[in-house]
Amino acid sequence: MADDPLIDFTRESFTHAGISHPILRSGTGPAVIVMTEVPGITPKVAEFARRVRDLGLTSVLPDMFGTAGRDPGPAGHGLLRSATYQVGTIARLCIGREFSMLAGPRNSPITAWLRALGAAEHRRCGGPGIGAVGMCLTGGFALAMAADDHLLAPVLSQPATPVPLTRRRRGGIGIETADLARIRQRCAQGLGVVGLRFRGDRLVPEERFAYLRRQLGPAFVAVELDPEDANPGAPMPPHSVLTEHLVDTPGHPTRQALDLVLEHLRTQLLDSGDDRPAFDES
Repeated sequence: MADDPLIDFTRESFTHAGISHPILRSGTGPAVIVMTEVPGITPKVAEFARRVRDLGLTSVLPDMFGTAGRDPGPAGHGLLRSATYQVGTIARLCIGREFSMLAGPRNSPITAWLRALGAAEHRRCGGPGIGAVGMCLTGGFALAMAADDHLLAPVLSQPATPVPLTRRRRGGIGIETADLARIRQRCAQGLGVVGLRFRGDRLVPEERFAYLRRQLGPAFVAVELDPEDANPGAPMPPHSVLTEHLVDTPGHPTRQALDLVLEHLRTQLLDSGDDRPAFDES
């Protein structure tokens, strides 16, 4: 896949508590914060955002790391340059202060920034609330944002932080205790949380999803795919459910997972009805 010029996205900036990042946006209607996976806003992440936009929603992509629109694969830039780019992005994230890859959202300053962005986008775009889709490094941040009542459709795609180096980190997702209590309360009131992973993915161990089931109960909708279902053309082991490892064929398990995510966003943000969880914007 070639680099994506992203000409159908507008660019601006958002600043909160001393942190500032560019924002790419496209569409109209209630906002969905699409948080990219490593190494950044790839063409396939942008493709997913366009699918969200085409539902009648506003796709909002924080440009937090990497080069927006760059194809991370070797086809466009060569094997060595592509490998150097990806390793460099990960290295900068490891030494940066905004993300805590070992602790997850709990100790990451970017958490407060994302929640402020979500509140600002709800005020700007209107609607009943917003959605948030996190992928890989940012997967758990979609759950942390659900402590805010305006987030009605959280999606955790292959949530890979905290990095599962120990048993404790494998069996958790790094959410503040008070935030988790609020999220559990919201789940009891009707909030639904979608999680996606490939079985056998070492970055997203089964203990993490077992933890989410215990904490969130039936509100947690877990989609766990067989590794054989992953796109065999991707250069890495099965991991990126909605992007690199998607097989975009109707009826295929990964496409069914994508369709479920889109339906979750559509139902919570566009469908009318009185059964949607109420929230207090104050």
